[in-house]
Formats: sequence, structure tokens, C-alpha cells
Amino acid sequence: MSTKMKIVIPCDEANHVCDKTQYKEATLWEKIKLNIHLIYCRACREYTKNNTKLTKKVKESKVECLDKKCKESMKKDLDKAIIEESN
Repeated sequence: MSTKMKIVIPCDEANHVCDKTQYKEATLWEKIKLNIHLIYCRACREYTKNNTKLTKKVKESKVECLDKKCKESMKKDLDKAIIEESN
């Protein structure tokens, strides 16, 4: 029994691999198949280009996230306000 290695992938799989690559979760084989797909698919090349721009902008941003304690406090305040409003 021989197993065929599928090199050609559909666009939805290519986009998923592109997303995985963005987060450094794609395997080498997935990256190879993605690059082969990008040779002939203009739409996925555009998706990959936009994904790359987004990743770069997020890395360059100076956004600071709230810590867990602050988020929990805000959630409690919101829950309390919702209860008060519904009464």
C-alpha cells in the first residue's frame, strides 16, 4: 500500500497554513505546500501579503494590554451594572 503525498492544496487549506505560519505553528511540509500553492494562486498570494502586513504592524505596535486583575475588576463592575439596570 503506497501513500500519495498531496502537494496541491485548496485555498482554504492554504489560508489556514498561512495563519499557522504567522504564529510559527506550521510544519516545514505545510510551508512547502503553501509556497507551491502561492505560485499559481493570486488570491492566496494577496491573503498572505495582507497577513504578513498585519503581523508586522502588530509586532511594531506599542499596545499595552490590561492585566488579568484589572480585567476581572472591570467584568465585576459590568456585571453589577447589568444587574442594577435590569432591576
